[in-house]
Amino acid sequence: MKSLDELVADGVLRQDVNIGSLTTYRVGGSAKYFVEITTHELANEVIPIIQKSGVPLLVFGNGSNLLVADGLHEVVAVHLSGELAELSIDKEGDGYLVRVGAGMDLPIVARRLASEGIAGFEWGVGVPGTFGGAVAMNAGGHGSDMAAAVSGAGVWRDGQYSQWDAQKLAFGYRHSALRPTDVVTDVSLRLPAGSVEALKVKLTDIVRWRREHQPGGHNAGSVFRNPEAGSAGELIERAGLKGERCGGASVSLKHANFIQVEEGATALDVSSLIGRIHDQVLEMTGVDLVIENRFFGFGDFQ
Repeated sequence: MKSLDELVADGVLRQDVNIGSLTTYRVGGSAKYFVEITTHELANEVIPIIQKSGVPLLVFGNGSNLLVADGLHEVVAVHLSGELAELSIDKEGDGYLVRVGAGMDLPIVARRLASEGIAGFEWGVGVPGTFGGAVAMNAGGHGSDMAAAVSGAGVWRDGQYSQWDAQKLAFGYRHSALRPTDVVTDVSLRLPAGSVEALKVKLTDIVRWRREHQPGGHNAGSVFRNPEAGSAGELIERAGLKGERCGGASVSLKHANFIQVEEGATALDVSSLIGRIHDQVLEMTGVDLVIENRFFGFGDFQ
């Protein structure tokens, strides 16, 4: 089995790649190693090497839920594209079996399925992530989530590939049984038929709602999970933190559960502001907010 340095010499791995700039926060540091996996053959070759190398692994989709700490990190960042970002659809009884590469964007799939008259995934049009990350965190919105449609996923763990069914994935609210070091390469969905016209109307309504209620710019969506009672955004407002700043990061004036990042900001600005929000909400309301964003390189924020 080859080493990471041999993969670098072969041109498979790149070194010192800034991955923070590739996240939707647009801040943060670099990975010592970076690999773009574009084929199943390449995945079969390099994922076992990476997972058995002892070097930490960071699976990297669109970075839409990720904050990377500043500096250079001893990590292999893995990004899936090409064959691992393709879609196939098969009729199955009254519904459909949809197979999706883990590197594919949720909004693209949502629009494609709606145009084919396949229902149940319209909510994905407003989630700017990829399927691998969406399965790992059971992404969702607008009354649904990945658990409602996923029937299985292909997963690399400890250098071995296997198919996991929905029971093994063990979906819960914004989490699953997947570890950060697991690599999802393919996802299977079972979905019902629907009206193309009705589905397109629903997509339009979701996009309009998000534009009206959520900020644009550089952010990574909701920072904290909603508690069982109430919403994280409302608690942050009640704590007087709307508009609160730390360096180039600020609590959105449009939706207090979003942090917006300006040019020149650092990942430390963002993480410091998140810590301040958590502590002040806990002190003023007694609610211990759970972070929904994923953090890499921050110690306690892993």
